[in-house]
Amino acid sequence: MSKESANKNQQLLSLVIAGSILLSACSSEQPEPEAQAETDLVWAINVGGPAYDGVDGTSYEAESSVSGGTVGQMEVVKGSQDSPLYQTYREGDIQISRPIDNGTYDVTFHFAEPVEEREYVPGERVFDAFAEDALVIDDLDVILFRDGKAISALTVVAPDVVVSDGELNIRFEASAGQPTLSALVVRDRNRPAPDWQLVWSDEFDGDEIDSDKWSPRLWPARQVNDEDQAYTDRPENVRVEDGMLVIEAHREDYEGSSYTSARLHSQDKGDFLYGRFEVRAQLPEGQGTWPAIWMLPTDAFTYATTCEDTTRQEWQGTADCDAWPKSGEIDIMEHVGYQMNHVHGTVHNEAYYWVNWEQRKGRVLLDDVANEFYVYALEWYPDRIDIFVDDTHYFTYMNEGTGWEAWPYDQPFYLIMNIAVGGVWGRAGGPIDDTIFPQQMLIDYVRVYQLPE
Repeated sequence: MSKESANKNQQLLSLVIAGSILLSACSSEQPEPEAQAETDLVWAINVGGPAYDGVDGTSYEAESSVSGGTVGQMEVVKGSQDSPLYQTYREGDIQISRPIDNGTYDVTFHFAEPVEEREYVPGERVFDAFAEDALVIDDLDVILFRDGKAISALTVVAPDVVVSDGELNIRFEASAGQPTLSALVVRDRNRPAPDWQLVWSDEFDGDEIDSDKWSPRLWPARQVNDEDQAYTDRPENVRVEDGMLVIEAHREDYEGSSYTSARLHSQDKGDFLYGRFEVRAQLPEGQGTWPAIWMLPTDAFTYATTCEDTTRQEWQGTADCDAWPKSGEIDIMEHVGYQMNHVHGTVHNEAYYWVNWEQRKGRVLLDDVANEFYVYALEWYPDRIDIFVDDTHYFTYMNEGTGWEAWPYDQPFYLIMNIAVGGVWGRAGGPIDDTIFPQQMLIDYVRVYQLPE
């Protein structure tokens, strides 16, 4: 294997993943792990508004340490479990100065587009965010970042903000319109880790893909999401090489498609209920690429109501079957190449998904996903889902206790890794750039951990 294999034992100690039980064991009763209390919160404020207790336990102070701009209020905000947090905001020359210990922090910005008599369109409000005079968000367009959903909340995390002068300073500069801000959260890296224990993994140290753990999905173009690629199991598209799983997308004519790629899944071979999941990966780049590391339910029809036997085999992309989103989806990592280094974590379910503008998702801005490896991680408990990149926690979704429509995540799910080409999201930033191919996603390892019984 490559020289990185020498470091894997050390990484195994520090990069923990929690998962639950393989499908063969899921039929037996399992203890329900409890989520660990957050202790990494340094400071949180509700900009323009009163103190507020978030559904995930974050306590937001009433606005303080903020100057400039004017306070506003909006009536309706979708796409968040904390809608009241976004209903107050500041707009204009906003500046924040807060005494804080020197150190490295993750800063979470919460935005919503103020909508009065008309809706903004992309490009009407564009601004940069600076922390400690370093650019941390470039050309932020709330509407564009929220996929055109004008009244949906937007969360953006800027990791690794270094404070060295005893004061956190944040400011904004607009190139169009005026900046706006709804809330701010500052966290350090002292989040306690439960006693996870490794239960399932693939280090990709062999010469070929382990068929006891992974299966390819073979599909033509347009099967789902209007994606342009055909999925194959050819070594040109998926293989183990130099201690890495390689998923490779090509521009080529193949069985009626103009692009090829691969999609591997662990269904019926690695199926889990709750836990921590980690995938160390390097992503492809370029407009038209759409890599993902994600999960679907092992039994896609648990909450489905319209799926006949004829549609059950290929239920994904079938309009006559409502297995999606009713049975749920968890996206540990998605990335679209027209917006490089913006990584997304998302959940989909019947109550909250993009059709009703209620998509629950988070976004973290990274330095160089195409040339650096990051650990994309999920912690999944009976009461919450947390998504991370390395040590940065950037998205939380809570079990509201309202039923399966909002929480279908009470059943085993399996892992999926793929590169899509084009599709409704991959082409959203413009046409596919054919000059970029071939493109690879390199996966160093997949590890799943569970809590001890």
